[in-house]
Amino acid sequence: MPELPDLEVFAANLEKRFKNKTLEKLDVAVSKKLNVPEKKLKEALEGHQLQSVLREGKTLQLHFGGGNVLGLHLMLHGEIQLIEHDDAVKFKIIEFHFRGDNSFALTDFQKQATPTLNPEPVTVPDALSKEFSLSYFKQVLAKKSVQIKKILMDQKIVRGIGNTYADEILWQARVSPFSIAKAIPEAKVKELYQAVEEVLRKEIMNLTKAIPDSFNAEVRDFLKIHNPKLKESPTGHEIIVDKNAGRKTYYTIEQLDFQ
Repeated sequence: MPELPDLEVFAANLEKRFKNKTLEKLDVAVSKKLNVPEKKLKEALEGHQLQSVLREGKTLQLHFGGGNVLGLHLMLHGEIQLIEHDDAVKFKIIEFHFRGDNSFALTDFQKQATPTLNPEPVTVPDALSKEFSLSYFKQVLAKKSVQIKKILMDQKIVRGIGNTYADEILWQARVSPFSIAKAIPEAKVKELYQAVEEVLRKEIMNLTKAIPDSFNAEVRDFLKIHNPKLKESPTGHEIIVDKNAGRKTYYTIEQLDFQ
């Protein structure tokens, strides 16, 4: 699943390629994923310029002239695919055809990726927003008797972090993924909070250089822990892999002092 750094770069790449272009035609392949009738969606967006593309949590938001926004949630296996020379697109949810032979599609072989016209505002703080403050983080953790990794991945607490970057953040702060949130020492809570921004912003920089024009969510060359190709952390410790509820957790013994 694409997470915050991937989606931040996807938003920039979409904007770079399609900003100020006029959407001539929407081709909806899976209408059941829409939150409005297909006709209403087309009336809202067709004929308008794409003004900007932003990331909100794990959602891409396409802002069009006329004041309408289309949110795209890629879910687990959704992808953004550029369309070149009328290429056939497999598993498409919706296609965007802009003036001047510029097109892209939202695809998903599971048909779970979701386009939403004018999504409702969300009050949960984004992981890179000013609302996600240290005081907010401390208050949340102080009330939670669950494992810290679950907190980091809970989109009702903080938006944007998934399985991969939760592992990276926890290793960076040397906090066990199995630590009970309210039992983490205050000094470690601060280190963990700082690691959130440090890891995410560093990965955005890495991906911006690695995929300046594409939408490849499989680029994982910069990960220090959550990478099946690695056997050791950068500090030379064995990477341990546990599986729980279908998700893999990567960590090292460096983190276990704070279970």
